[in-house]
Formats: sequence, structure tokens, C-alpha cells
Amino acid sequence: MEVKAKKILIIDDDSRNIFALTAVLKAKKYTCLSANSAQQGFDIIANDQEIGVVLMDMMMPDMDGYQAMNKMQNHPEMKAIPVIAVTAQAMVGDKERCLNAGAAGYISKPVNVDDLVYQLNHYI
Repeated sequence: MEVKAKKILIIDDDSRNIFALTAVLKAKKYTCLSANSAQQGFDIIANDQEIGVVLMDMMMPDMDGYQAMNKMQNHPEMKAIPVIAVTAQAMVGDKERCLNAGAAGYISKPVNVDDLVYQLNHYI
């Protein structure tokens, strides 16, 4: 498999989720960075121009994924980066809520790796 040029930024307050996603994606030859909060993710984006997509946990303390996507959409350097919402919320309407909030894609936990890779390949 060809190595991807762009990096994936995983923003999630749960280190277990970051570990699991990073392990799966590195095995698929993706380059991953991680942040434990939206603000930490913004700092990484500001210092790394190779971020191709963000996997955003929607339920985080301080700033949740909805607030983070809103901030990204209003920032000239971040608004072009696609965000895939990653959430344990799999209730009716949650996918639409994420997409309406600005997510380019949606994955529910537990993550279906094939679906995730399909979406990532669409944006990277």
C-alpha cells in the first residue's frame, strides 16, 4: 500500500481511543498525530501544514467537537481541513447533526475500520 503524504490528526480526550485509532491507522500506513483536546489540536494544526484530515471526538470536556468544528470553520487556515466526526453517539439524528455542524464525514464507535479507511481515502 502506498504511504499517504498527508497526516491524520486524531483529537480525542480518551487516550485509549487515540491509542486504538493510531494503531489501526499506522498498520494501514497512515501517519497520525494526536491531541487530547481541541485547543491542543488547533496548536498542532498551526504548526503542521501537512494535516490532511481531522478525526474529531464529538464529546469532550472544555470544547466539544461541535464547538471545535465551528471554530475551525471560522479560521482561515483551518476551514479547508475536512473533519470526520467520531462519536459513541449513534442515536437517530446524530449523524445529521454532525454533518450539519460542518463534519465532512461521520463514524460511530466502535469504529468500523473499513468505513474509516474509505472516508479517509476520500479526503487524503
